[in-house]
Amino acid sequence: MGTPGNRMIPRTTGSTLLQPLSELLHMPLEQVNFVTCQLFALVFAVWFRTYLRPGHAHATVRHAFATIVGVYLSVFCFGWYSLHIFALVLLCYCIMMNVSAEKVHRYSFIMALGYLTLCQINRVYIFNYGILTTDFSGPLMIVTQKITTLAFQLHDGICRSPGSLNKHQLQNCVKKRPTLLEYLSYHLNFMSILAGPCSNFQDYIAFIEGRHVQRKFLEDNSIEKGYATFLEPSPNKTVINKLCICVVSLMLFLTVSKAFPIGYILDDSFINNSPLIVRLGYLYVATMAYKPKYYFAWTLADAVNNAAGYGFNGVDEDGNARWDLISNLNIWNIETATSFKMYIDNWNIQTAAWLKRVCYDRAPKYRTGLTFLLSALWHGVYPGYYFTFLTGIPTMMAARAMRNNFRHYFISSKFYKLIYDVITWIVTQLAISYTCAPFFLLAIEPTIKLYKSIHFYFHIAVFTVIILLPIKPSNDSRKPVFKRTTSSTTNHHVKKNYIVEHVKFHSR
Repeated sequence: MGTPGNRMIPRTTGSTLLQPLSELLHMPLEQVNFVTCQLFALVFAVWFRTYLRPGHAHATVRHAFATIVGVYLSVFCFGWYSLHIFALVLLCYCIMMNVSAEKVHRYSFIMALGYLTLCQINRVYIFNYGILTTDFSGPLMIVTQKITTLAFQLHDGICRSPGSLNKHQLQNCVKKRPTLLEYLSYHLNFMSILAGPCSNFQDYIAFIEGRHVQRKFLEDNSIEKGYATFLEPSPNKTVINKLCICVVSLMLFLTVSKAFPIGYILDDSFINNSPLIVRLGYLYVATMAYKPKYYFAWTLADAVNNAAGYGFNGVDEDGNARWDLISNLNIWNIETATSFKMYIDNWNIQTAAWLKRVCYDRAPKYRTGLTFLLSALWHGVYPGYYFTFLTGIPTMMAARAMRNNFRHYFISSKFYKLIYDVITWIVTQLAISYTCAPFFLLAIEPTIKLYKSIHFYFHIAVFTVIILLPIKPSNDSRKPVFKRTTSSTTNHHVKKNYIVEHVKFHSR
């Protein structure tokens, strides 16, 4: 960060209005700006659902309000850097309107991912030396997901026959090009401009036009299509629950992450004087200490969308409204995961769904490898990202081999199954901490130093398993690696005799 005698003070391109609060809290200004804008977005969301709901405001007004507020929040957080977000959106809209539907998905994918990669290279290797601290890559990454999602779904709706589409593609295909206002609203709305998540274009338009509740009921074949209108359930209870999770997550992050900095794992005295088991335990705690930060950001973003009325995902078998249509994680499933796949299926769910939509479902071969590679490229250009995702490929192969060869020996009784679950939980936690450590270390040198200090033990174990154990086919071996989990992205089947009048909706 500059020479020792001429050290440059980091500055932000966003608003400095909250600089005194930043100094008071001893937090980076960009983080203060982000949290403040998300809290304002939460207030705007409640107002939006109360006073601009579909029955009281035209869809055009809802689109315009969501877009204008989103643009303002982006400029407040990122200043002139937000021009990158707006420029990419407008460039890709020009592509969508001028390129044939047969090629629009390819051109949009190349433009969006290429622009994102160039911006990340610029930010990492030019502006990461104490000149600017503002990280605008997060919103740009979300916009990239949305641009490519819409482009592929437009291609599906116009160029592909219904018989060639799977169920999800058929439900979400777009049969006509959106208007400029619809396009801007989908990409820049205040509910998702800062932290996402990405959602399907058809779901978003149905929400703006007030068709989202009916749409979710009609997607379920067990609901008779004679019912034309439904009361919109109140998301208040769900929003409050998610805000409570945000508070706990923030407190954990501010305390645990400072108490267990991951950089300490590279300290020479710690490496030389601590046994391997202690260092592995510290690595686990240090990497897990990062999770509450993501729990906070993604759960708060989900609460903002829910507060605006977006995210309704039908009802469960007991008739309770579900608000997990665009949820990005399932904390319980993450913390209790007994397999590598179960962990990633419940972590950053909407990104996994995007990878499935644009890569896994469409790649002719090498689906898992190409999906991991796209995930690494989308995340950025830090070498540590590629260590993480390239390590994840053989790790998943080894986990699949172990499961297919040994799991059936442990399901004969509850006791054996419990032993199996405990062992696989421990191994999964070790696998995640080992694989994800480079993601936080970022650079090559500290990553190699870490792996050398623990003797590359997990790499050796993984490749030993792959070499020695046969990859037996299992009943679910043909299922996608990046599937949408039932916890947040698919509808539960409602009982056939279910009566709509008994749905436990609580109106506003």
